[in-house]
Amino acid sequence: MKNNLTLTLTALGTILLAANAQAAGFHLREQSAAAQGNAFAGATAGAENGSYAYFNVAGLTRQKGTQLNIGGTYIAPRAEASNVKDADDHRGSDVNNIVHSAVAPNASISHQINEKAFIGVGLNVPYGMITKYDEEWAGSDHGITSKVISATVTPMFAYKVTDKLSLGAGLQMQYIRARLTNSASAYGVDLAAMEGDAFDVGYQLGAMYEFNDKTRVGIAYRSQVKHKLSGEISASASPIPGIDTVLNQNINARLTTPEMLSMGIYHQLNDKWAVMAEYQRVFWSSFETLDIYGEDYPFVNSTKEKWRDTNFFAVGASYQIDHQWKWRLGLAYDQSAVRVQHRTPRIPDSDRIWYSTGLNYQYNDKLTFDLAYTYIKAHKAHLATSLTGNIGSHVTAEYTNSVQLFGLSLNYKF
Repeated sequence: MKNNLTLTLTALGTILLAANAQAAGFHLREQSAAAQGNAFAGATAGAENGSYAYFNVAGLTRQKGTQLNIGGTYIAPRAEASNVKDADDHRGSDVNNIVHSAVAPNASISHQINEKAFIGVGLNVPYGMITKYDEEWAGSDHGITSKVISATVTPMFAYKVTDKLSLGAGLQMQYIRARLTNSASAYGVDLAAMEGDAFDVGYQLGAMYEFNDKTRVGIAYRSQVKHKLSGEISASASPIPGIDTVLNQNINARLTTPEMLSMGIYHQLNDKWAVMAEYQRVFWSSFETLDIYGEDYPFVNSTKEKWRDTNFFAVGASYQIDHQWKWRLGLAYDQSAVRVQHRTPRIPDSDRIWYSTGLNYQYNDKLTFDLAYTYIKAHKAHLATSLTGNIGSHVTAEYTNSVQLFGLSLNYKF
């Protein structure tokens, strides 16, 4: 009985890699309203303001003097589970509005020390999501509420090695917190909850090469951050002797956020038009296992995950309308980290297409504003929990996901 119950803990623990509809896995790409207007095409090479340093810290060398960038993105997802059926092929209730809206803030400040050296600090929310099902839905054993929040503070340094080459590095100081609930009907548990948090450190590296005033390329790397979350698990009901000891205890869970490699290009065609492109590889396959440890039972369980590395491709263009207004647009393809046979209710992930547009307004020589809008359409996702091997009642469903993103930021030069 104890071994079966540890599988319940592992099922609970999948929240630590729960997905949202706006980017593969649970990564939040929305870190710059300016870059969002181009669907993040050329984000590694653009360096149009300080927010681009999240994508490539070497771009700080293009931010002259002292600059402050403050922004945020309102994420309005829509995710629905339809044609829900249980193990007996009985039709369950469809579930609407699974993924909840949220705001992802970002900020950066940079300072030019001299002609070659630049420093800065970034504040970002790189991972996060909120999903919530009805407690009575057919897949409640696999997940009801899922919430992940994170915050990263990144001190940065960039150096202009030559007139053409810039290098940069940053230290990711990252906090992450997770909470989830689900039922465990096979063991008489109406509602079980797990929550935990952690603070750990990673790094980022970047390089930018400017062929001339019109063309530049960038390459950037973000390291893994190996988290060890500490928290507790509790159950609202446990009528079977011995179960309560397992389901009410302090626990630890190990989670490694993925490393990322990005490459981008930016080219100014003429006084009006600029074009850009981006490629990013996210190494989700580095998440090999989910290990959960209990205080009462030193090793609870280890479960193999089947996530894959993902690719992100984007192209974009910008048009300078006049001396104050610039129009941006972009198109991107974002690959899912989850294969069909390993999709779960907490991870109804699928490939998606990004359609973006945006405006840049230069109020004066010191102050500029960026506004962006993105519509993301995800492919339909089929779920069959019998394929995943997870504990809990069998359930099938069809997911329809889409997201709207509204980004806004200001950049001020002191």
